Amino acid sequence: MSEPAVETNALVKVYGDTRPVDGVDLTVPAGTVYGLLGPNGAGKTTVVRMLATLVRPDGGEARVFGKDVVREAAAVRRRISLIGQYASLDEDLTGAENLRLVGRLLGHRGAAARDRADELLAAFGLAEAAGRQVKSYSGGMRRRLDIAVSILSTPELLFLDEPTTGLDPRSRNHVWDIVKAIVAQNTTVLLTTQYLEEADRLASRIAVLDHGKVVAEGTKGELKASVGAGAVHVRLRAPDQRSAAGAVLAETLGAEVEFDADPVALTARLPGGGPDAAALSSRALAALAGAGIAVDAFSLGQPSLDEVFLALTGRAREVVA
Repeated sequence: MSEPAVETNALVKVYGDTRPVDGVDLTVPAGTVYGLLGPNGAGKTTVVRMLATLVRPDGGEARVFGKDVVREAAAVRRRISLIGQYASLDEDLTGAENLRLVGRLLGHRGAAARDRADELLAAFGLAEAAGRQVKSYSGGMRRRLDIAVSILSTPELLFLDEPTTGLDPRSRNHVWDIVKAIVAQNTTVLLTTQYLEEADRLASRIAVLDHGKVVAEGTKGELKASVGAGAVHVRLRAPDQRSAAGAVLAETLGAEVEFDADPVALTARLPGGGPDAAALSSRALAALAGAGIAVDAFSLGQPSLDEVFLALTGRAREVVA
């Protein structure tokens, strides 16, 4: 088994009377996207800052590829790159100049820095804007350039701290494609996000943080299964049969039934730990037919990450502008 990219044990950070990180245990497998999901103030960014050697822990231990983030900070920094919530670019330089400047700072010679800059500008769809000042770039273009700067020298571990906050859906999808391409080159990505779709699309494992603690950890499927077996969605042919259908589902499934805004639709939430959800669903469909209730559509789905988030943190996710 390969060495984990990140390991933390009882990691703690204290600021005055507050503990934004309060005993966090994480194991991030190498070569994956690992998501830190949580509301504002959950401790996600503070965890990343400690792992990136920007903030010293007040308790516990943290290692990056086996290197202690306090005692071997220089060795950790040689293997990582960090993209914060806001683009760290020189607004008065062009896109190409930003890349060449950082390339020279990283030790690339002039021609090598130019070649690497040109390669990344083309790969990130920024070649046509290479000669424009960054102050004229859109938010999505800035974020793409910021990521390009961070991988001028390909890191073994890339920290992405809420990389798509404030981006429009098209730009967000473009960033997601870039992240997938980076991971395909064997870089590990530790992603913090409030966007549940982002965690669902990118991360192979997710830790949910709340009030500085890990309240759940696992694959997307494991997290969804932890809060319920799923939901049965039914669409009827006739709205006047909805009350009868609700009674049949409640009795057959032993679950609460919700009437949707659509007058012919209803949903039953299945509790976890009970009989097989698929078998229950088949039984419910047969019971509806036996009661003479016509069904146009019937489906079984896992809980959404929104439902997982609400169940684990006791609050809905924040809406990010």
